[in-house]
Amino acid sequence: MYRLIRYAQPLATSAHRSPWTGLDQEINSLFTSALADFVPGATRSIPVSLHEDKDNLQVIAELPGVARDDVNVELTDDVLSLSATRKQGEQTFTFEHSFTLPYAVQAEKIAAELKDGVLRLTLPKAEAVKPRKITIS
Repeated sequence: MYRLIRYAQPLATSAHRSPWTGLDQEINSLFTSALADFVPGATRSIPVSLHEDKDNLQVIAELPGVARDDVNVELTDDVLSLSATRKQGEQTFTFEHSFTLPYAVQAEKIAAELKDGVLRLTLPKAEAVKPRKITIS
């Protein structure tokens, strides 16, 4: 006796999204970062981690050997851009990282601290995106 097994195509391979989506970007990023030391003037990516709590988004970026005056942080609409330069002898290394924030933040209350080569940004969430307790009557 034969059994019919239905196969539901996974979301990753549906008509809307290929399993290969983004692979070319990852490969380009890999080669760019791996070959950056051999190309003078090449821009390197800043390692960044994001952490979220109830009220804030924390951005932590590793910038060893970078002076405070050589770090630039900009927020344009919902895109956070980090850039830095490090001078080592006669060479100058450039680092950049930009990403879209997952939600709106209060730009005027952003705090930044550079200590021991680690940049910590605290981005308070906008009141509209904070969770609210709804009472049931």
